Amino acid sequence: MKSSHLFFLGVGIALVLTALLGTSLLARPYQYQGSVIDPAIPAPDFELIDQNEQPFQLGQRLAEDGRRKIALIFFGYVHCPDVCPVTLSEYRQIKAELGEQAEQIDFIFVTVDPQRDTPETLRKHLSNFDPDFVGLTGSQEQLEQVWKDFNIFVYQHKPSEAGGYLVDHTARVYVVDRQGELRMTYPFGTGAAVMAEDMRHMVTEK
Repeated sequence: MKSSHLFFLGVGIALVLTALLGTSLLARPYQYQGSVIDPAIPAPDFELIDQNEQPFQLGQRLAEDGRRKIALIFFGYVHCPDVCPVTLSEYRQIKAELGEQAEQIDFIFVTVDPQRDTPETLRKHLSNFDPDFVGLTGSQEQLEQVWKDFNIFVYQHKPSEAGGYLVDHTARVYVVDRQGELRMTYPFGTGAAVMAEDMRHMVTEK
């Protein structure tokens, strides 16, 4: 066989292998970047009060308007000096990056400090980030059950002489998919860009 024929045969084989490899890569499912829960588990349902003093039930909210929604849930408090405002800022960045796709996601903030985080306090605080974010509070008993169901650590420090205090708490974003299943969590520091990329794929899942 002439060298020119060998050359073109080699090129042809290379093109076929490239095409097959490309098809394989395209068929590969998207790999989520959070801490994936496999298999996913049903998300604990709960009912609390939102910043507008309206009852909020997680399962009902996600199924509003006849279509399932995704929920990003973070547990924090208004007087938090660092982690909580950073996470709310990341919520805002995720929403901005997703554009219209963000309409399919609820951004939820559940308090770990019900003594101070009244509906009015939550409403004023969340308006600094996005008034459409959902802020939730309730009785100590109600919230303790929700914290327990989501395995949230909460520890309130002793108040200072001025009356202020800090609250240690789990700093993760929890993702509930359209099927109402807890799919993954994001540890603090993951970053808005990573979470936005994951959500961009999750909203297209059927």
